[in-house]
Amino acid sequence: MNIALLGYGKMGKTIEQIAIKRGHNVVLTIDKDDKNYDITKADVAIDFSVPTVAYNNISNCINNNVPVISGTTGWLDKYDDAVALCEEKKGAFIYASNYSLGVNIFFELNKTLAKMMSNLKQYNVSMEEIHHTQKLDAPSGTAISLANDIIENHEGFTNWKLDENGKKTIPITAKRIEDVPGTHTVTYESEVDTINIEHIAHTRQGFALGAVIAAEWIAGKTGVFTMNDVLNIG
Repeated sequence: MNIALLGYGKMGKTIEQIAIKRGHNVVLTIDKDDKNYDITKADVAIDFSVPTVAYNNISNCINNNVPVISGTTGWLDKYDDAVALCEEKKGAFIYASNYSLGVNIFFELNKTLAKMMSNLKQYNVSMEEIHHTQKLDAPSGTAISLANDIIENHEGFTNWKLDENGKKTIPITAKRIEDVPGTHTVTYESEVDTINIEHIAHTRQGFALGAVIAAEWIAGKTGVFTMNDVLNIG
C-alpha cells in the first residue's frame, strides 16, 4: 500500500518504520501544522497529528476518497461531523484513542470488571494515566475511553472529571513524565482491599503496529469502524 503519514513526530516516524518493514510505501509525510497537501497518491492515510488540524486531515482524506486511520486525541468535539461526512461521501474511517493491541484487550477487561463491580457499592473507582511531556491533552484519550466504558457498564458512575472527586464521578489523575509512552491504571478501592488493573506501554511500537494493521484492514471497505472491528473483539 501507499501510505500517507499525517503527523510526522515520534509516533509518525515509528509508524513509518513498521510500515516499511511490512512491505508498504510511505508516499507522503506531513508535519503537524501543514494544511495544504495532495493526499490523492495515497491508498490510505494514518493521522497522528495534533488536535487543531486532525479534523482538517480527516475531512481532506474523506473528501478525496482516501481511507483514513486517526489516532489523534483532543478533537472529538468534531467526531460526529467526521462520521457524517464519511457516511455522506461513502468513505472509510477508523478512530481509536489507542491502537495498541494490548490496550484494546485491556479495554475489554475494563468493561468486564466494571460489570462485575457494579453491584458492589463498597468500592470506589479512580484512574491514573501517565504520559510523556509532549502529550498535549489531559486526560489522555485512552483514559477517557476507559472512563466512559466504566460509566456504560457500572450503574454507580455517570461522569468523570480530571483531578476532582464527586458523587457518581470517576476521578482521573493525569501525570506528565519525560519519555513515558503510556501507563493507565484503574483502581477499585474499599475499606478492606484494593483491586488494580494496569496497562504499561514500554515503547511506541505497539501503538504503531496497531495503526498499520488497521490501515491494512480497512483497504476496500466503506464505513465508520473501530478497533473492535479490526480485531474482531467485543
